Amino acid sequence: MLAGSTVMITGASSGIGAAAARYFAEQGAAVLLMSRRKERLDRLVEEINGAGGRAAASAGDVTSPADVERAVAAAVGRFGSLDAAFNNAGWGTAGTPLHEVPDELYDQIMDVNVRGVWNCLRRQIPAMVERGVRGAIVNTSSTAGQFATGAVAPYVAAKHAVIGLTKAAAAEYGDRGIRVNALVVGSTRTPLMEKALMEKALMEKADREDPRQGRGTAARAIQHRLADPLEIARAAAWLCSDQASFVTGAAVPVDGGCSAV
Repeated sequence: MLAGSTVMITGASSGIGAAAARYFAEQGAAVLLMSRRKERLDRLVEEINGAGGRAAASAGDVTSPADVERAVAAAVGRFGSLDAAFNNAGWGTAGTPLHEVPDELYDQIMDVNVRGVWNCLRRQIPAMVERGVRGAIVNTSSTAGQFATGAVAPYVAAKHAVIGLTKAAAAEYGDRGIRVNALVVGSTRTPLMEKALMEKALMEKADREDPRQGRGTAARAIQHRLADPLEIARAAAWLCSDQASFVTGAAVPVDGGCSAV
């Protein structure tokens, strides 16, 4: 599905990003992996290359323009082009009443989730345009990007912003052959989600006692379960491939049915 392409994946050291790294490589893509956790990245690169895939790492933080620029340059320098990107890096925390959210937490959430995607788009798109690549970019949003989910308010705002950036980029670069889409991701069994679920254990307990409250995102899903990271990775791979050649500017739900109820 992705044979012969080069894909940059952020947030690649664990969870959805790591699942995507493995799956994209299995589908024939060369993958450039970016994350702050260098040791985890190096182990994942070794695993993929050992299995016959093609992978390289560029440790860094998506909130740093220089780090993102270095990763894009590494993809082009190592594999010859940048054909697609999965901007998956993100961060959030359990729900806190808006008036109790400290300014520092607001800044951190917005920096990682919005500025991180912004930094990536601003450097990935020129790398594609300058080489005449008909590229594809997928940004990770969330069910929080479409309705309030019980997550902390800045996270809800940030994931709405990711969809806005996605639609704006798709509209601006569609005539240059670059597709940009967002994944509206439901609750997924990742280390970050497991930590968040632990932090809001009391809220989850209330949901179990009265499911009509619907505060837990798993309770809102028609399938009533968390996603496996691979399920999200497969959707991202499809959007990055030519099989989705007429899909752009879309917020594609991969949420177990949350958006249907």
